[in-house]
Amino acid sequence: MFNALVVRKDEESGKTSAAVEEIALDDLPAGEVTVAVEYSTVNYKDGLCIGPGGGLVRNYPHVPGIDFAGTVEASEDARYKPGDKVVLTGWRVGEAHWGGYAQKARVKADWLVPLPKGLDTRQAMAVGTAGFTAMLSVMALEDHGIKDGPVLVTGAAGGVGSVATAILANLGHEVAGVTGRPETEEYLRGLGATQIVAREEINETTKRPLEAETWGGCVDAVGGDMLARVLGQMKYGASVAAVGLAGGAGLPATVIPFLLRGVNLLGIDSVMQPYDNRLRAWERIASDLPMDKLEAMVRPATLADLPGLGRDILKGQVQGRVVVDVNA
Repeated sequence: MFNALVVRKDEESGKTSAAVEEIALDDLPAGEVTVAVEYSTVNYKDGLCIGPGGGLVRNYPHVPGIDFAGTVEASEDARYKPGDKVVLTGWRVGEAHWGGYAQKARVKADWLVPLPKGLDTRQAMAVGTAGFTAMLSVMALEDHGIKDGPVLVTGAAGGVGSVATAILANLGHEVAGVTGRPETEEYLRGLGATQIVAREEINETTKRPLEAETWGGCVDAVGGDMLARVLGQMKYGASVAAVGLAGGAGLPATVIPFLLRGVNLLGIDSVMQPYDNRLRAWERIASDLPMDKLEAMVRPATLADLPGLGRDILKGQVQGRVVVDVNA
């Protein structure tokens, strides 16, 4: 028997509840590789799956946790053997398939990535899906050419934004961080941001489809009105990597920035990324994300803390990266 955060649903009321329970190895879903989980983390999707589900969870009872890192215990696949350190993000694990909020997990071998050299399992979960997505965003901007001038990061104090800020600054870019929480300014400057932009300055749409060319690139974790506004402020040929929709799924914009300034809007998906690009991103994380900056983002947690953290992240009240020690 081992511990897991189990979410159950009352069929009559439709309400869900989450609590730490003991489950057995036989309870785990089918898969080729069994992993002794060491660490997980908390993402927006996790908040949904711990709580009402957000349409992501198919069946109950359910074990959330879209990320985990740990050690292979048993494997039916030749690529992995007992003792190997592995990382998992995406593939709808923690949504449609039981995830990492347990001391053991069983998954398909194709979903795993070897832990890159230079990272331990705790650091890998300080990165997690949010940091992995941030690295994919930076790579996409680089592939399209980051222009001169500051790179804007919206939702900069969140999980994706924090890692994107640290990586971009470490690569030598001037970083402007957007935040709606003035108290995060010192935190963001510690990650390398040289400019702080108040959310209210950039969160409203304007009737002008184009404004002054300001940003050489952008990692946008907000979407909605803010993304629409940012598109009109990009430099000629610059790109926006769109990774989130905390500000809404709508995009009240015109095509003018694309037609007159050649702006690129790059959609970033971390869930179904091909294996080779996953390896590339994790190797870049190990080399380009300063570990001291990563540690400054970390907030430790246990399985018992997850119901509260799930509620907090849905309210935008979680700063940086939460690292869940599933064995604590």
